[in-house]
Amino acid sequence: MKHFLYILILLSVLSSCSEYQKALKSEDIAEKFKLGDSLYSQGKYEKANKLFAQIVPSYRGKPQAEKLMYLYSNTFYKMKDYYTAAYQFERFASSYPASEKVEETTFLSAKSYYMLSPEYAKDQTETKDAIEKLQNFLNLYPESEYAVEANQLFKELDFKLEKKAYEIAKQYALIAPGFTKDFNAAIKSFDNFIFEFPGSVLREDALFYKFDAAYQQAMNSVENKIVSNMIVPLRKNRLAQAKEYYTTFKKSYGNSKYIAEADKMALTIEEELKNYSNKS
Repeated sequence: MKHFLYILILLSVLSSCSEYQKALKSEDIAEKFKLGDSLYSQGKYEKANKLFAQIVPSYRGKPQAEKLMYLYSNTFYKMKDYYTAAYQFERFASSYPASEKVEETTFLSAKSYYMLSPEYAKDQTETKDAIEKLQNFLNLYPESEYAVEANQLFKELDFKLEKKAYEIAKQYALIAPGFTKDFNAAIKSFDNFIFEFPGSVLREDALFYKFDAAYQQAMNSVENKIVSNMIVPLRKNRLAQAKEYYTTFKKSYGNSKYIAEADKMALTIEEELKNYSNKS
């Protein structure tokens, strides 16, 4: 009995393959469409895609073209070919603006861009493109059934940009393989980060490491610097600047996980500044 079932299954598979190969070689576009639709429903997206690709040009301007293009676009998405899916979904939306599927395809186009976004450490061009596409979708369809998911995807991508900017600033200030400390660049980068992402969950960290960078720079600074034939008290000025950063940090995050370390650093700064007062 088991052998009989295996034979039936084998015959069914062979018949299906034979039908598919026959349709690929056929000139009958209706046959290709029908089989492609069936294969799509079965989740056989690659096979459906190959059949649809053969008949797309022949269906332009015909009533069935809208359905064909919708299914064709979706096969790329299901196959995880997100570059092509994004393009085909956009093409569908522009070709059939009155379609009941236009909202869905506009969202799936934006989501395709989201799927192309790399990890935060890499170039974020695709991330920025995806954010723009998702924002455009939300502007067009604020009450969409896909709006909740679109907002979540948007937040994920936005945080990825925050993380990228934060890590760039941090690497200037901390010792890491392949990096040299650049305190001026770190302070400027943290300033840019805080300005660009004022509501970021990383703001506390950014303010602390900005203060930490200023502290390390001051403590390791030369005493004076000649600027335009004038002697500038460089170390003293940097200590005073670091003190300002500490004040800003403590005012915003008095209960921070970094507060004990920050207080200790601030005490050292006060002692150093007192030495200058005593000298004067």
